Amino acid sequence: MQAQDYLFVRAFVPFVASVLIKAWKESDCSGDMEVILGGMASLEDEISWFKTEANKWGISLSDVVPQQANKNYCGLLESLMSPDAEYTVAITAFWAIETVYQESFAHCIEEGSKTPPELKETCVRWGNEAFGKYCQSLQNIANRCLQKASDEELKKAEVMLLSVLEHEVEFWNMSRGNV
Repeated sequence: MQAQDYLFVRAFVPFVASVLIKAWKESDCSGDMEVILGGMASLEDEISWFKTEANKWGISLSDVVPQQANKNYCGLLESLMSPDAEYTVAITAFWAIETVYQESFAHCIEEGSKTPPELKETCVRWGNEAFGKYCQSLQNIANRCLQKASDEELKKAEVMLLSVLEHEVEFWNMSRGNV
């Protein structure tokens, strides 16, 4: 159980709420709100799961201090909550964050993976097909927005995508103790 993930998810909730608000204000498709709201609803379950796991491992989540990679990533999320951040850029980041997580854990449950048995439950939790379908729904929204975006928005979305990937690498390295 990674306590840093718990802290990240707690910062992720207001980010997702801001994406929901941007969808309400800027999207031309009412289905966007339902997809985003479905993702938000699952975050409460995710936080509860982290708390249960922390209890199981004897970790006090109130004592966890965010590491620098986590602070940096949460700062990126906070920057996307600004009213100035376009929906296209925010939904692109949202899709990328969720997809990296899902793809990473899906890899751990593939046939022949050498995932330790004690981590299988965690890998199934985020690597499952249903989460993959949710990520595909987010990708469909992002693609639709990107197709209609101005050149400036496309550039911002591309920079944001690369930034998310950089933050993901830093976060995963932190989680593995490579920082």
